Amino acid sequence: MKQFAIRLKGYWQDILSRIRWPMHTSRLEGINNRIKVVKRVAYGYWGSEFSFTKINSDFPGNR
Repeated sequence: MKQFAIRLKGYWQDILSRIRWPMHTSRLEGINNRIKVVKRVAYGYWGSEFSFTKINSDFPGNR
């Protein structure tokens, strides 16, 4: 138990900040996944206007 406490001592600030601000990355992961799908669909098109237009239409409030 002492060994565990000694190892945990270096991470106490990180643990406390996680408890105070419970942020999750699930929304960000979903956005990244959708952008990857758009890139796959847009493969072969000339230029990147289609990709940017599609991404902006999928996430209108996140500009």
